[in-house]
Parts: sequence; C-alpha cells; structure tokens
Amino acid sequence: RDLRMSRGLGDVYKRQTFNRMRRKKGENKTMREKREVKYQMKVLSSLVKVFPDEEPVYRPECVKLSGLWDETVSYQVAYTGNHFLRERVDVKVVSPIAEYVRVRTVEQVPVGRATNGIVDDNYLKTTSGLYPDLLKDIKDGKVIIRSHQWSSLWIDVKLTDEIPAGDYEIEIQLVKDDAVICSAKRKITVIGVHLPKQKIMHTEWFHADCLADYYHVDVFSEKHWEILENYFHEYVDRGCNMMMVPLFTYPLDMEVGNDRTTTQLIEVEVKNGEYHFGFDKMKRWVDLCKKCGIEYYEMSHLFSQWGAKYAPKVMALVDGKEERIFGWHTPAVGEYTRFLQAFLPRLVEKLKEWGIAEVTYFHISDEPREEHLETFKAAKESLGNMLDGFHTFDALSSYEFYKHGLISKPIPGNNEIEEFLEHGLTDMWTYYCTGQFYEVSNRFMSMPSARNRIYGIQLYKYDIIGILHWGYNFYNSQHSYEHINPYQVTDASNGFPAGDPFLVYPGADGHPEESIRMMVHYEALTDLRALELLESLTSKEYVMELIEEDLDEPLTFKRYPKSDMYLIALRNKVNKEIARLSSAS
Repeated sequence: RDLRMSRGLGDVYKRQTFNRMRRKKGENKTMREKREVKYQMKVLSSLVKVFPDEEPVYRPECVKLSGLWDETVSYQVAYTGNHFLRERVDVKVVSPIAEYVRVRTVEQVPVGRATNGIVDDNYLKTTSGLYPDLLKDIKDGKVIIRSHQWSSLWIDVKLTDEIPAGDYEIEIQLVKDDAVICSAKRKITVIGVHLPKQKIMHTEWFHADCLADYYHVDVFSEKHWEILENYFHEYVDRGCNMMMVPLFTYPLDMEVGNDRTTTQLIEVEVKNGEYHFGFDKMKRWVDLCKKCGIEYYEMSHLFSQWGAKYAPKVMALVDGKEERIFGWHTPAVGEYTRFLQAFLPRLVEKLKEWGIAEVTYFHISDEPREEHLETFKAAKESLGNMLDGFHTFDALSSYEFYKHGLISKPIPGNNEIEEFLEHGLTDMWTYYCTGQFYEVSNRFMSMPSARNRIYGIQLYKYDIIGILHWGYNFYNSQHSYEHINPYQVTDASNGFPAGDPFLVYPGADGHPEESIRMMVHYEALTDLRALELLESLTSKEYVMELIEEDLDEPLTFKRYPKSDMYLIALRNKVNKEIARLSSAS
C-alpha cells in the first residue's frame, strides 16, 4: 500500500511539473510573439484621413482607381509597426510607370480651433488635437515607422499621354537592410482620353505680404519675386487660374485702425497736388502671372472691407518723402475720389495695353451686408462710369443687397446661393469660408475629405462659372494683429477653424508644401472637368441621371451623398463611359 501511495504521489508531482513546463513554454511563446516585429500596410483612397491612434479600415470598394490623361490621380497607403522604437526605412516604388509616381508623407499638424461650435453630423472630430494635413516630399528616400501608430503615404500618379492606355500595377515597398518588410499593391486604369481644359474661373486670394513676412525678405525684392514664382506655379498646377493683383495693400482681414505689411504694386507720387503713377511693378506681376499660366485677373478691393467706409492704405512719395496718403483716416468718398479719377483711367489704359482688359474683374468692397447699403452705394457711385465695360464682383451674403443693382456679379456663399438661383440668376459664382460650416461643402481639417470633393459635382449641376476663397496662404492671426507660423498655428490664432486660412504651407526652400485639402480640392475640379467631357459626348441630362440615379433625393448644395464610395464609384463610372463613347466615335 505504501508503495502504491508513493507511486501515486510521484505521478501527481510529474503531472504538476509537466503542467508548469507547458505553461512556461506557452508564456515564452507569447513573449516571443510579442517581441516579434510585425509591419502592416493598407491601401486607402485619397478621401481617408489617417489619425495615429485609429486603425484605418481597408475598403476595397473605395480603392478602384482610374484616370484620364492630363490629371493627377491620388491615393494613400497607411502603415504601422509594433516595434519598440521608431524606425527609419526606405520607400521604393515598383511599377512600369514609376517615373510618374510621386510619394509624400502625410504629417500631423496641431489644431486648436476645430469648429465654429455649431456642427452638423458630418464632421470627423470636433476637438483640438493633431490632424493629418501637411504633405511633405520624401527627400532622402526614407520614412519613419512610428511604434504602434498609424502613418500614411500620399501617392500621386501624374497621367500624361506618354503612358499608353491600359492597366498598371504600382507597388509601394518599405525596405529595411535591403529587405522588403512590407508592401502594398494596387492597379490603376489609364483612360486614353485627354481631360479637357478647365472652364471654371477659380481664385484663391494670394497674400504676397504673408510670404515676405514669413521668409523675412523685403516686399518685391528679387528674393521675394523668386518665391512668388514658386508659389504661382503650384497655384496654377492645382486649378487656380485667376490671380488677385495687389494694386494697393489689401484692405482685408484687418480691424479698423489695424495695419498689415505694405504690399503695393502701384508707385504713387504727389507733385503740386497732382497724382502721378508708375506701373512697372504691376507689369512685372502680370508678366509673371502670364508666364505661370494665369488666365484671369482681379483687381484688389478699391474700398475697405465690411462696408466700404474707408479708402485702402495708399503709400506715396510726397516732396521726396514716403507718406501714407490714404487709409483708415480717410473716408471712401472725398479726396480719395479725386485720386481714383486720376488713377483708374490710367489703369484701364495699361490693362488694354497688356491685353488683359477682357479678362479683368474689379472688386469694390468685400462682404457688404444690408446695413452697409448706403456706404457701399456711395462708394460705388463715386466711381461714376470709370469701370464701364468691366465686371464688378464681390462676396456678399444677402440677395436683398444684390437687388439694388450695385454689383454685376454677386458671389454668394454656398449656404446662400440657392436663393439667388431661385430668382433665376445664371452664370453664378459662389464661395465658402469660415461662415459656411453647417450642412454645406467646405474644407476644414475637422471635416471628412468627401465634404471637400463633393464641391465639384455641385458646381457641375448648377453651372457655376467661378469659385472664390479668401485664404490660399494667409499666415496672420485674425485681423492681422500678428504673423504666425502655419506649421504651429493652423487656425489664425483661434480666429477660424483650422483649414480655413490657408491651403499650402511655406516650405523652407521657398517652395510651397501642399495639404490634403489642396489635393482633394484639385480632385473636385478634375471631377468637374470629367463631367463636362462626358456631357460633350452625351448631354447634361445624361450626366445628371448618372449623378443622381442612386440617390433618394436630388443633389443640392445642402443635401448630397456623404460617403467616400459614392464619389469614387461615380468618377469610375464617368471614366468608363468616357472610354466607351470615345472609342465608339
């Protein structure tokens, strides 16, 4: 009996020892698995915003990619790793069309003010934090894989007629120590048809003073002109074809009595009480615009913002000394009227001499409201017939204001345009800025990119002929109290939702760095051009049926599809129809 008990205890001991060893082996395996470095990549559309702490969802229905000649088609590849420390790895593009592929990193930027407080159900986030926006070129061929965080690569494929129509695979590889640690493949279908030239007029107000301030160069110095040219090229590449001309320092985005850096193209001299003008700097500005592909010109506002009560700042040589002869201290009507009577006829002569009079528009005062009717009317009437034959156009918010006939081309916000359309207006412009934050399209960083891109389809439906936005590169605080660093401050010092004041960042080499918002807005414009091409092959009714066939209600500026899939699937359908109809003809 004792022997049997001893053997029984021995068996128990063996079983316990075995179980302990098995648990230990399992724990070691788990630890090895945890220590094993793994990398992951996901192909995403251009409409996804990748946040570091949120795993993006791979949606195969949103990554089918096609494009026409003469457009840049974009998508993203998100990537992460579970390593302990961050790693620097090489990025390689493997594709028969690799030379047409550009890879940039999507960088997070700080957002202080994300919204205007009132939001609808179509925002990604409403709180302060880091948001994906800045696109940076990969200059040394390496990117950072952040430990347990998601990052994204932005892939641009520039399609030209040097690429034969067909399907092409693009593989993005992450390479470490000459070994591919992760890769992502996708195909793009190239349609062998040229995207037509852009018809819509598009201006993003260009702030030359902000570039001089940020880069610490003298206004209109040779270095400033060099930087301006760099920015003009990017401006045109992304569908901007109208340029604001700073005749005098913009009377914009300043509180009454405040100032911003003098940026005045017109040289003014006062002799014996008479005004004399020099146009050399303006001629250089116009020549640079022509060189870079600008097609339309808008003269800076002749009167102050929000009411046209004052003259803009005008600097002049008076008895050999530079003085401020007009500004907040001078009313819009008075001696400034005599100044304009001397200046505007000379300006019109130059516009005709340079061959741009037919494509020039004039601003009176920005964003007049009904309470400004009398002062705006007085300012407009003070011009007499000096601008006869030219369009005057201004952003405004009230149809009642327009009814008085003071503006030939009103530019209502996209949240107010439907009232103008209901009254039968055609050849309409529209704009959005910080005030268009509810229901309508816009490009705040806190909004999904689809809310930016849907704009192109809305512009097509309503035959909009021009679009405007106030902030291509506004690098000041609200009211221009101070200059800001846009890499650190994206909301004009808490003045506007981040994403409203600027579309591009000031790169260290004097070239602009683009944003997700810039590229998606460009996609909206290429969508518009593709829809116009399909209409030329069919009809407006045919294209609208394609746009609205799966919608439960007609598309408007306030009611529209909000899914990424709708936009991407629609564009692919449009491309497919263009290919079919073009080959048939």
